[in-house]
Amino acid sequence: MDIDMIEISKALSNETRLNILKWLKDPEGNFPPQGGCLSEPVDLKGGVCVSSIQAKANLSPSTVSNYLDTLQRAGLLLSERHGKWTYYRRNEKTLECLAEYIKTEL
Repeated sequence: MDIDMIEISKALSNETRLNILKWLKDPEGNFPPQGGCLSEPVDLKGGVCVSSIQAKANLSPSTVSNYLDTLQRAGLLLSERHGKWTYYRRNEKTLECLAEYIKTEL
């Protein structure tokens, strides 16, 4: 898997975006239970609703949406839509590739 180090570096150059990745490493410990708004149980695979991320970041919804989009474009986040809600989780494959890149190339 190829990673775009420039896009990843840009995405990680913001403290809040970095915090979002840290928070999503332990979603159960950092966010309230997820999926309560859904009409039926769904496996969210550790995903967290945008509104929960926005509340924890204490920033405007548009700013948080922009940050999540930046992280997703860099390949660091995955998203799943359930009804009108979008849930984000870390892309562990990209993070593993990033760790290997740093270990072997830098």
